[in-house]
Amino acid sequence: MLHLWSLEGLSLEGSCLAIGTFDGVHLGHQEIIRHLMTKAKEKGLPAVVVTFFPHPDRVLGKKEGRFYLSTPEERAELLGNLGVDVVLTHPFNVEVANLSAHEFLQQLKQKIAFRDLVVGYDFALGRGREGTVDRLAELSRDFDYTLHVIPPVQINGEVVSSSLLRTLLGEGNIQKVNLLLGRPFYLRGTVIRGDGRGRTLGIPTANLDILAERAVPLEGVYVCHALVNHQRYGAVVNVGVRPTFEDHPVAPRVEAHILDFEADLYQETLALEFIDRLREERRFPSKDALVEQIHQDIFQARQLLGIMKSK
Repeated sequence: MLHLWSLEGLSLEGSCLAIGTFDGVHLGHQEIIRHLMTKAKEKGLPAVVVTFFPHPDRVLGKKEGRFYLSTPEERAELLGNLGVDVVLTHPFNVEVANLSAHEFLQQLKQKIAFRDLVVGYDFALGRGREGTVDRLAELSRDFDYTLHVIPPVQINGEVVSSSLLRTLLGEGNIQKVNLLLGRPFYLRGTVIRGDGRGRTLGIPTANLDILAERAVPLEGVYVCHALVNHQRYGAVVNVGVRPTFEDHPVAPRVEAHILDFEADLYQETLALEFIDRLREERRFPSKDALVEQIHQDIFQARQLLGIMKSK
């Protein structure tokens, strides 16, 4: 899979194209990509996805805070795993926002020469979102492509969407998040130095440095899989502000105690796959009470993951 950040790097004589934000690459997105791949294989053409960063809603001032379900690199990797040949993460700014649907498609046609365009049922592009699916159908005559509009994917009567996933994350409902993603929700980042308090308690933790705008689950304690150097370990992960030790507001931290693992991970890349929420984060009256609870968390995590304690 080729991941590009500019149209200038593209020059294709034919392609099948999907356009969308694809944040999180959930089951609804995956259905769009399945249709894209079917058309690309039928016609022997490369499958191309054009997505955007920053998210249009961020640029237009509609969304703030921890927002992204996936970074651009993670999104491209997920799309590549589905078979996509080229992912273009198109820079989104005020200039792009002011382009009409006709102007934007003209730029894409010159570089990608797409013959099929696949979009979701609620997709729109161009200035003021005037490029609805009806408008795209009209423009297909100008640019000689076949439009494919993919209906919503529903799970238990709910339409799968990135906004729903953000809501569920904010509620700590990891099991439902994973159901709508079709895989575990994960966070990936570099391990950075913490204050070493976990080690002094006999429960060392790896502190994850993640994008400040990356969506994280509701504050609490979670059971996870930790992926280190292509190896999977069980982990107990705290997402929050550590109220037992912090008297003043601090930014949420993601700290992982990896089961049966002792090596120093400083500056290494760590990925955490969230499996379930064990409990809320809360203040304990003493360090001893906190340590006792963490040992209970570890025991519960081992049971959920089916991991026996190593000798």
